[in-house]
Amino acid sequence: MRFDLIDLRLFLNVHETGTITEGARKSHMTLASASERIKGMESILGVALLTRSRRGVEITPAGRTLIHHARVVLQQMDRMRGELDCYGNGIKGHVRLLCNTSALSEHLPEILNSFLNMNPQISIDMEERLSFEIADAIRNGMGDIGMVASSANLQGLEVFHFRPDPLTLICARHHELAQRSCITLAEVAHLEFVGLAGDSALQEHVAYHARKSGKELTYRIRLRGIDAVCRMVGHGIGIAVVPQAAAIRYARSAHIKRIVLTDAWASRDLVLCVRSLEELPAYVRKMLHHILAFCKA
Repeated sequence: MRFDLIDLRLFLNVHETGTITEGARKSHMTLASASERIKGMESILGVALLTRSRRGVEITPAGRTLIHHARVVLQQMDRMRGELDCYGNGIKGHVRLLCNTSALSEHLPEILNSFLNMNPQISIDMEERLSFEIADAIRNGMGDIGMVASSANLQGLEVFHFRPDPLTLICARHHELAQRSCITLAEVAHLEFVGLAGDSALQEHVAYHARKSGKELTYRIRLRGIDAVCRMVGHGIGIAVVPQAAAIRYARSAHIKRIVLTDAWASRDLVLCVRSLEELPAYVRKMLHHILAFCKA
């Protein structure tokens, strides 16, 4: 049996994306080349690794066994390369960082900017997901570091506290709610909201808790950034749920009022999670420690 590292990385990418097309794109190869490589792997093994359909692919039991071993091999190679690079021309490597909306927009940009400037030989692949999806992905070896809300199921992971990250309701200063100091989402679910685009992890989080209380939120407009949401709320278009850090930052320029959300799910901390700190490549551990150095900032 002769598989190379490109084969193993491709197969993991196909599993993570759900299609050979997207797996090929993520592996920086053509669809035809990716298909031939996977067929070659199946031919060598004499067993199907994927079940193909119009909706994508499903991993067979043999494919799941291959995924397990592929992750172990690739993680060990990453660790070896990172530790050996320390003896050469500096640490080199690629970090897979998964984070929720708040981490992506409010906390990580400045931190990662300083890290990348200090470490020009390290690159980062940062992806926004829901916190519970991130925890599952880190457990399954589909990311190196996760930054998630502490409410996620973190069983089996090593967890490091970063900083408080409560969610808050915002409205225009002249809005009927502006005199309130605290509120629940259920009390305002009948009003019109301004939200982030439908693929936003934060928006999915808020919508999920609204549905749990039997409510369905109505949106006047959806935007790509939290800064745009705050400005639109300030113009009186609707209300919104955003990270408290963003509400404080844009309070004056966007003319918004911040109201405490008393729902338990809105009171949360941001934490970093990894499968095993000891097993991480040296360059990943370096980035983790860099982020944690800002935890009291």
